[in-house]
Amino acid sequence: MAQQVRGVIAPGKNEPVRVETIVVPDPGPGEAVVKVQTCGVCHTDLHYKQGGINDDFPFLLGHEAAGVVESVGEGVTEVAPGDFVILNWRAVCGSCRACLRGRPWYCFNTHNARQKMTLTDGTELSPALGIGAFAEKTLVAAGQCTKVDPDVSPAVAGLLGCGVMAGIGAAINTGQVGRGDSVAVIGCGGVGDAAVVGARLAGAARIIAVDIDDRKLETARAMGATHTVNSRSTDPVEAIRELTGGFGADVVIEAVGRPETYQQAFYARDLAGTVVLVGVPTPEMKLELPLLDVFGRGGSLKSSWYGDCLPSRDFPMLVDLHQQGRIDLSAFVTETIGLGDVEKAFARMHEGDVLRSVVVF
Repeated sequence: MAQQVRGVIAPGKNEPVRVETIVVPDPGPGEAVVKVQTCGVCHTDLHYKQGGINDDFPFLLGHEAAGVVESVGEGVTEVAPGDFVILNWRAVCGSCRACLRGRPWYCFNTHNARQKMTLTDGTELSPALGIGAFAEKTLVAAGQCTKVDPDVSPAVAGLLGCGVMAGIGAAINTGQVGRGDSVAVIGCGGVGDAAVVGARLAGAARIIAVDIDDRKLETARAMGATHTVNSRSTDPVEAIRELTGGFGADVVIEAVGRPETYQQAFYARDLAGTVVLVGVPTPEMKLELPLLDVFGRGGSLKSSWYGDCLPSRDFPMLVDLHQQGRIDLSAFVTETIGLGDVEKAFARMHEGDVLRSVVVF
């Protein structure tokens, strides 16, 4: 029997979000209903609200979540009622050309629940990243549920569902940072700071954090950055080169998603170094680089989708590292809030006052 719960929707482009009654159907084949315990307020949700993703309004926002499986549909074997899970937005199919080549993190056929959640008048909702977890319960594909140690704090675990995984994965999976490497991270919000954590975890010898906000640079240093550069007052390319013997960093992670910061990343890397784009650009942005410079510098220019993660592999591993005290995921939780505080949390995010506001149910 369908259930009615409270959820946060974005009714139209740049309109304030509001709490509405959401109808959640019983899970069909391959689906699961999850009782959400926590959900982080991610910048991607703000992009949805602003119409920067698409115009399929109204959106049911929220995707960076953890909770408990309440019920499952026919044929579901990956999870069972009572399992504590992190929700992920790349449920791999196992049979596309990427999966068959052993690269499931590039799965070309990731899937979501087939049924739609709705408003009480029958208006279909578009769940953010196929999840829609600013709601007391949500309907997802069972493959979007990743079991982890239930002893971990839900507020911490849920952040692996997007931003923290994106940043750590950009360093470890995409950038393949190695022991003794020099790493620069441009943009020190939640994703950038997670990249700092990932670089430290991988054994980087020098981690240079770049931002225009001294508050964010202080946080990045607390997360493991060995050096900081305020690019509002200092040329970041020259500063990074100076801090790396004049050569540039082995890996530069761009966590802003703007052409000008990408150019900084490109020129701040060492010859044959790696640039990783994990910041999300908007559709109208264009990049212009001299092709001869692309040819002459060699190395790799990569984009990082979700930190090139495989949730079934990476989520439990990172939770274990947190439980062992080897990484402090709780440092990303700036505040916990209620469901009705999401609009205020967007404002605080825009002002750079938080790493993550986390809705607790």
